[in-house]
Amino acid sequence: MHVLNITRRSKQIKMNTKETNDRLAWEEVCTEHIIQDEWIDFRKSSWRFPDGNVVEPFYSYSRKDYVVIVATDTGGSYICVKQFRQGIKCVTTEFPAGGIEGKDEKVTGSSVENPKDPVAISEPSESAGSRERSEEYSEELALQAAKRELLEETGYESQEWRHLITVPSNATIADNYAHIFVAENCRKVSGQILDDTEFVNVVNIPPQEIEKMIKEGNFQQAVHIMAWLMYKTGAIA
Repeated sequence: MHVLNITRRSKQIKMNTKETNDRLAWEEVCTEHIIQDEWIDFRKSSWRFPDGNVVEPFYSYSRKDYVVIVATDTGGSYICVKQFRQGIKCVTTEFPAGGIEGKDEKVTGSSVENPKDPVAISEPSESAGSRERSEEYSEELALQAAKRELLEETGYESQEWRHLITVPSNATIADNYAHIFVAENCRKVSGQILDDTEFVNVVNIPPQEIEKMIKEGNFQQAVHIMAWLMYKTGAIA
């Protein structure tokens, strides 16, 4: 009887949560695709609030999912990279990372009837401005990307991989996801294999030093800091 009561309460909580979420949800009115190319789908939309009022413009975008690799060498130091980040206009220290490529590479989000037209307006649909989980990159494809990025950016490989977590990159205005992996006891097997547009230095940082860098604001990528903290604390096994 006790187990049955718990089950009933659990179902009731889920039903109440769904009802609450439905009352909070916005309704998409229309969307204008300002830029849509192989890199980004940048949109200006109108949304209807739960109280019936409409807000516009609301800007959002779709980009590729990407991977972040919390990598450690055989001595326990973190394998990091230094590179220039145009967004904050400075050189950052961070974990190896990169976009997911391959046959499933795509900019996801709203569809456009004429992809050659840089500006198009679409009426809202079930898939407009969002992605179903079935359309997202599989964990297997993400792992392949993580292994490739680690090798290309650092020249390291690992036989000890595990998926840590997949989270929305910026749920407020974007619909892509960050797939975070751990690679332990990495070994140097080659030099870097960089694209013509990549200028990246590899640095191996002791655990105590990376914590100091984060506290002093010298390890700036938010998702990377979250990844480090989850790995360090064992938040997800």
